[in-house]
Amino acid sequence: MALLRPVPLDGSPEAVGRLVAALEDALAGGPAVLPVGPGGSAVEAEPGDGAAVVIATSGSTGAAKHVVLSARALRASATATAERLGGPARWLLALPAHHVAGVQVLVRSLLAGAPPVVQDLRAGFRPDAFAAATRELGPGRRCTSLVPTQLHRLLDAGGAALDALRGYAAVLVGGAALAPQLRERAVAAGVAVVTTYGMSETAGGCVYDGVPLDGVRVDLEADGRIRIGGPTLADGYLGDPARTAEAFVAGWFRTGDLGRWRAGRLEVLGRADDVIVTGGEKVAPAAVEEVLTAQEGVAAACVVGVPDAEWGQLVAAAVEVPDGPLDAARAERLRAAVRDALGRAAVPRILRAVPRIPLRGIGKPDRAATARLVAGEAPPAHTDASAHPRIG
Repeated sequence: MALLRPVPLDGSPEAVGRLVAALEDALAGGPAVLPVGPGGSAVEAEPGDGAAVVIATSGSTGAAKHVVLSARALRASATATAERLGGPARWLLALPAHHVAGVQVLVRSLLAGAPPVVQDLRAGFRPDAFAAATRELGPGRRCTSLVPTQLHRLLDAGGAALDALRGYAAVLVGGAALAPQLRERAVAAGVAVVTTYGMSETAGGCVYDGVPLDGVRVDLEADGRIRIGGPTLADGYLGDPARTAEAFVAGWFRTGDLGRWRAGRLEVLGRADDVIVTGGEKVAPAAVEEVLTAQEGVAAACVVGVPDAEWGQLVAAAVEVPDGPLDAARAERLRAAVRDALGRAAVPRILRAVPRIPLRGIGKPDRAATARLVAGEAPPAHTDASAHPRIG
């Protein structure tokens, strides 16, 4: 049994080219590949028969996991994506290749027989470089995959970057929740946005615009926790049978996310661990964030719970408001919007304006860093004692 083949990645097209060659070999039955991003390290382990890729990932707790994906799962995901999007296409890789979304762009390209164009990310994601890389794709059907932060920057940049974005048959957006306001802005600008939901354990996005890909099963447990089944599931966690047995049960992967069905589509409500309990009431941060980002002038929001002796937790929100200060009147308008939509318990007790919402990975809100921001020694921008729910 062969050991993992590590492929160091630095964001350059040359390094990604080496990963593409290793992936092609792995899909044909060669050694499994471990994409190693900046700061990552190789792992000496035997991933098991059929393994093609091992993705190193960590959640908000920082606990490292290594997800083992078979060639079968990767092919099933890529094939289902092509079918959902209307057939094969040329793909632009604008994401880090050591994340599952980046790997899947490469796998889709290999199965389509069309080499990907790779945006150089060594200096970070730049809209002008995105436009230049898009031109390299040439004519024909083109697709790409982005995170919401990248989509936001391309829309803000306008010009050649936005023209390039409009030329894609599909722009998959995942990795973090896509704010309704940002989606509406993109659609209004002529961008073919497709929201995706998935994770490394499902070989990347497996639910598009709320509808599972062909062959993918989605179910909700009694507590609203999302579980996923089907051919795109990972084999488990490398060298961690206990964690594998806990998460992969009877052909299902038990996610850490809560969801609900609305008009036949899956709506993801956020992480179960992120639920805030304030004064005995449960508040889903994602629901509050959706309301806040729908308000004029709010570019992004992250909602967290901070400890409180009386209420257990307080609902706290960091918001990006680039077009002006978060004065008392504006803060009250935001609170009123949340109160009207979700009730008193969900109203943020603390509101703090920040230049940027802290992010981790490829664009997920860093809730731990946000909690430190809003609960820091500096006084918050606005506090509101009346925002607490009433008891009794």
